[in-house]
Amino acid sequence: MSYSMLPNALSIIRIILTVPIVIALLKEQYLLTLLLFLLAGITDALDGWIAKQFSFQSRLGSILDPMADKILLTCSFIALYWAGIMPLWLLMIIFVRDVIIVAGALGYFLGEISRNSDMLEPSLISKFNTVLQIALVLFLLLIQIYTELNGLRDM
Repeated sequence: MSYSMLPNALSIIRIILTVPIVIALLKEQYLLTLLLFLLAGITDALDGWIAKQFSFQSRLGSILDPMADKILLTCSFIALYWAGIMPLWLLMIIFVRDVIIVAGALGYFLGEISRNSDMLEPSLISKFNTVLQIALVLFLLLIQIYTELNGLRDM
């Protein structure tokens, strides 16, 4: 594997990490879930940094990175709902919003393919939204860990 593929490999690792994150969450192993989610976050930060630092940016990476984020976050939100941690109304707001964004991005992407442009760049608002969604998952996990550590769950 060429070093230039490292950012894409990290995005694929983030997608793969989604499975143990969801399993740990549904098994109520919140500390493990938190650690795995943080590891996924590290892969997200590293893939972007490496791509920019070493000029390894690619069209595939510009698609794969946000797709990995969406897969990780969407699956995490669904698991948080199934675990009874996140209310359905919040899941639906996030889900509908993401479907609209993905549909718009798909339309844009298909248009860009016909124009043969290089890369897709997420907007600053999109990056900020991803940070907020990650913060929400971390916050909900930390509440569960705090509750368990203080024995508040059985009260």
